[in-house]
Amino acid sequence: MELSESVQRGLQSLADPSSFDQSSFQVLVDVSFRSLLSSKGDPAVLDQPELKQIDQILLKQCHTAATTFILEAVKQNADKSTISSCLEELTFSAERIEIFYSTHQKHKKELECLLASIGRRPAQINDVSWRLQYHMKNAQVDKVNEPFYSISLKSENEGSSEDINFTCTMEQLQDLVGKLKDAAKSVEKASQM
Repeated sequence: MELSESVQRGLQSLADPSSFDQSSFQVLVDVSFRSLLSSKGDPAVLDQPELKQIDQILLKQCHTAATTFILEAVKQNADKSTISSCLEELTFSAERIEIFYSTHQKHKKELECLLASIGRRPAQINDVSWRLQYHMKNAQVDKVNEPFYSISLKSENEGSSEDINFTCTMEQLQDLVGKLKDAAKSVEKASQM
């Protein structure tokens, strides 16, 4: 898994027994999963007795790193070997990897449902309408006589419909049509593989 440097540093701090003893590690892992699954962002999520002795900045960095890693693992549908190897590279002990993985397995289905509900699909275009118009004159020049197109895309996403309206010149429309044809060819090639 590709992780940013700040996430790697946070996870390395979490793996360090001098920063987090076994009980505070377990509590932070549980809290990280709970905070992701909570419907309301609880500002007191890190106010646990086992976490009181830990520097608050370090605690927040480790919490952020852990939640980022959890989401990335669920998003990529990472298996035990992927999670284990990634955590081993970040100096996690075998015992801490097992704690993390067992908690991950316990909450994996709920997190998958959560990520699926966020809506990762773009809007689907159902209809297009257009109209050719002429710009006859403007405030600076009496005669302009430029044609332009008014285009309206009817789209739908998660049951709600939306209109996307824009105008463009003949050249801009030709460029858009060319790009759409290129995209259609790419999709066609990909589906034949």
